[in-house]
Amino acid sequence: MSHGWSAKEHKNSNAPAGQGTGHKRARNDGGNKVTVVLGAQWGDEGKGKVVDLLATEADIVCRCQGGNNAGHTVVVDGKEYDFHLLPSGIINTKSISLIGNGVVIHLPGLFEECEKNEKKGLKGWEKRLIVSDRAHIVFDFHQVVDGLQETERQAQEGKNIGTTKKGIGPAYSSKASRTGLRVCDLLGDFKDFSTKFKNLVHQYQAMYPSLEVEVEDQLKKLKEYAERLRPMVRDGVYYMYEALHGSPKKILVEGANAALLDIDFGTYPFVTSSNCTVGGACTGLGIPPLNVGDVFGVAKAYTTRVGIGAFPTEQLNATGELLQTRGHEVGVTTGRKRRCGWLDLVIVRYAHMINGFTAIAMTKLDILDVLDEIKVGVAYKLNGKRIPHFPANMDVLQKVEVEYETFPGWKTDTSAARKWNDLPAKAQNYIRFIENHIGVPIKWVGVGKSRECMIQMF
Repeated sequence: MSHGWSAKEHKNSNAPAGQGTGHKRARNDGGNKVTVVLGAQWGDEGKGKVVDLLATEADIVCRCQGGNNAGHTVVVDGKEYDFHLLPSGIINTKSISLIGNGVVIHLPGLFEECEKNEKKGLKGWEKRLIVSDRAHIVFDFHQVVDGLQETERQAQEGKNIGTTKKGIGPAYSSKASRTGLRVCDLLGDFKDFSTKFKNLVHQYQAMYPSLEVEVEDQLKKLKEYAERLRPMVRDGVYYMYEALHGSPKKILVEGANAALLDIDFGTYPFVTSSNCTVGGACTGLGIPPLNVGDVFGVAKAYTTRVGIGAFPTEQLNATGELLQTRGHEVGVTTGRKRRCGWLDLVIVRYAHMINGFTAIAMTKLDILDVLDEIKVGVAYKLNGKRIPHFPANMDVLQKVEVEYETFPGWKTDTSAARKWNDLPAKAQNYIRFIENHIGVPIKWVGVGKSRECMIQMF
């Protein structure tokens, strides 16, 4: 079954290859195109399901940023797999899964995740997993520091950021302050690595005097992880270059987190520490923008967010509760209840401005089946005037008034729908309105958890 994305037949030209690459011929068309799947809200949109759908035909599935603060649930043959660091494509035995340089990796977390999914039936993952040697490592003490920082924020400001306490922020801080350690360091001279590791620990202990680290014990474990990891490690840049410029391949990039959690464009400071917009695919894998093909945005038929921060369309009422319970809105990574509200098209349009979506996958339409009426946020007003942009300042975002369009509910069970015509007319109108308002076609509509529940429109 075709999923509407195809690698064009490429013919090699006779132009000479780039110097020193060992290629006999260069491609004159820029090489294979990469399909990117990104969250268009605050995460938890069901990206895993869209990736899983496309991964059935992919040759390579890549993760480009974030760490095990992300959680993707994929249901295959009635089995539910939870992925945090592993690309969702790991289920496909015919594809390679790549963890790129932009990802921060907690090694105990990675192996624990592999073992957990192995018990559920995931076989041969170690032969299909490639890890970039430039990826930074999240250490156990980064996770402890994450918790300490949250406690400190709570004490000083009366509020925290609501991180997953997986050490992601501190690991990216180490990376940005150029004291971080990468996979290539771990696999290099272990004596050198040990010295750098001790220095990094001392640095953090100077900032957080209560931080206790069993240094020798940690190093012993890291040495063991290094040997388990070694067979999977490659030079990610070279690997991607070969994949882009070799024979025609379908390459899929799975974004973690989402546009409104992006360190630059999200609702700062209540964001993650990486770029989860389209630019992160280039910097997190070492691929040129020229090779980015389709960019698919994933949005729920309503809006949710985990943690704290402004949420203009949030419904702190029976509707919000209904969406939360019907949608089983609980974080895969944290187990926290998600906050729920009406679909906010201002944020989806904003995500489109940054990412340039070629199409959208809309998930969880079936959750709205029981509602008498459904609202959609179409604009923000400040002091009674519409504002054309999405506010950068969170104090401003807290104050906006949302302008809504109201639709009659369809009051019909859509979970058995498998084609567009199976959907009730009122549900079709809701989808068409969203499409027209954002100016991006909706390519898939999700009406349930499993792979079969994604209605493909074109």
